[in-house]
Amino acid sequence: MALAKIGAVMFAAAFHTSRHYILFTAMACLCVLLGGPSYAAGAESLFIAGDTYYEPGVSGLGWAWTDAEHLELNGYTGEAIGADDDLVVTLTGQNAVVETSAPDVDISRCGMEVWGDLTLRGTGSLVATGSQCGIYVSGTFAVDSCKVDARADGAGIADARVAGVIAEGLAVRDDGRVVAAGAGSGAGVRAYGVCLLGGAAGGGAAGQLSVDASWLDASGADGGVACLGGSLASARFVAPAGGAFGAGGVVDADGSAAARVTIEPVDATASAGETGGPDVPGDGPSATGADPATGEPAAGPSTNPTPKPAAATKTVTTTTVTNTTAAKTSWPKATSATNASLPKAGDNCWIAASLTLFLLGIALLCAAIRC
Repeated sequence: MALAKIGAVMFAAAFHTSRHYILFTAMACLCVLLGGPSYAAGAESLFIAGDTYYEPGVSGLGWAWTDAEHLELNGYTGEAIGADDDLVVTLTGQNAVVETSAPDVDISRCGMEVWGDLTLRGTGSLVATGSQCGIYVSGTFAVDSCKVDARADGAGIADARVAGVIAEGLAVRDDGRVVAAGAGSGAGVRAYGVCLLGGAAGGGAAGQLSVDASWLDASGADGGVACLGGSLASARFVAPAGGAFGAGGVVDADGSAAARVTIEPVDATASAGETGGPDVPGDGPSATGADPATGEPAAGPSTNPTPKPAAATKTVTTTTVTNTTAAKTSWPKATSATNASLPKAGDNCWIAASLTLFLLGIALLCAAIRC
């Protein structure tokens, strides 16, 4: 009889303990769930051809958004492309983007705008044109193997930077070819071919130009390339003669800002944008100008996430100069009639789900305490 009572007590204790284990295990699972959604890398929304999409797996004439991080362009010709996070674009054939005319889109002054890192790759080409910027990238912009022509004409722009490419860092590699040009006659306009920003944190590739066995032809009245420093691997300055990375950008032999900057591989016979050179769409004009480090950014909201470091590149013949004297500034998004930024999908659903799980967790915890 005594043994039976002891067995009953032990069973009850074991059952009581196992219920606690079950409840606490359930609570642990809820804590993991309440940590929030696990987003895949890449953009959560894509603006293209006048429409905004919130889920990959869609396509249109000359384009296909295959997954969150990848967009394919094959003969696309149309309005601006925008993404709210990192994007890799594979180019096939000849492609072209122009700034959108829609009044309620906040990328109306750029041909392509990516709020994250952007990589253009593939065997094709892309021509991007806009009023203030041909291509704007808030992080690192990489051009792998493909051909890119980015231009801004400065139409209707005042008191702002105008450039073919504006990014926190630019890496042209693996036989990539880039032509970039900026122009403008508005009051307070500062025109560059490539304008690289210092970035909020100043880390990684922020403000840096990297060219590895590739071509770059950049021109603007206030400087071909505005940057904080850079490196050339298996590449050299063709123009200006005696070119180097100076305070605020690429300078010529006497230290003045170079209005046109041409870089080519060390074994190339002709550079990008020159007669007889490689097939880069849209030869860039030549101009003269002053120090690319001067001027204030345009008005508007400013958000510049810290870019990821550019991918490691091979180094055969390398020249590296980094300048930290220039002030690090941020280039804001261009304002439009209505500031409608690209929204992120799925946040509201996770808020509701998290609240429900939290209440359930509280209930389970109370039950565990009562037990």
